[in-house]
Amino acid sequence: MDKPMQRQGVLGALVILALSYGRCGMAQETDTVFGLTVTTDFFSKYVWRGQNITNDWVFQPGVCATWGDVTLGYWGSLDLTDENGEPGEFIEHDWYAGCSTQINELIGFSVGAIYYYFPSLGDTAELYWGLSLDAPASPSLTVYHDVDAVDGAYAALSVHHSIEKLGHLPFGIDLAANLGWGSSNYNDAYWGVESCELNDLTLTAGFPFEIVGTSVTPRITCITLLGGDIRDVADDETMVVAGIGLAKEF
Repeated sequence: MDKPMQRQGVLGALVILALSYGRCGMAQETDTVFGLTVTTDFFSKYVWRGQNITNDWVFQPGVCATWGDVTLGYWGSLDLTDENGEPGEFIEHDWYAGCSTQINELIGFSVGAIYYYFPSLGDTAELYWGLSLDAPASPSLTVYHDVDAVDGAYAALSVHHSIEKLGHLPFGIDLAANLGWGSSNYNDAYWGVESCELNDLTLTAGFPFEIVGTSVTPRITCITLLGGDIRDVADDETMVVAGIGLAKEF
């Protein structure tokens, strides 16, 4: 997979843009609250937007800070085997900034930026915006725009539903589905396919429970590629990812 080499200096501008939107949203809030969440995930593969980045076990830590409507965070992916090189090396570091607010009782809006750094490939950045509905299955649409050489877009239509407890069982269930679409420029850059089409469908089931204040979620995900041109060039048309995620809020 070829990732575009981008300008690292774009990060500052994107963070400023995201925080500027955040201040607008926060101006309407009277009870700003700070929160911090630390996550550590272990998965059998790393699949991103239908692309099999690491075909073996990975460790993916993250930290997310929220202040009112504003979110700042970091996420990384570390290979646990020699699938992409030496085991124990980070292949990706992501930093993100954004905010979300309610337009009205039904519709929510989010905007932000993500900066991706790949130690062996370079960097890239995206702006994103999203809409969500306060309705059954919590549907949302998020569109990501590359801000440099790719000049393409990826859109994700998502739904999810959570049940806190399954009868007398000590765990709940989180169900989610994500349908992804890529523009012709996006697909050309990431797949070598010069057409816009539906890219991938991702179905996820998680079974969260709590241990000493830490959320533990065994999870299984099935990803299938949809576009005919993309399926023709991909090594795997359908992938299954299993693993476990831990999250601690402070």
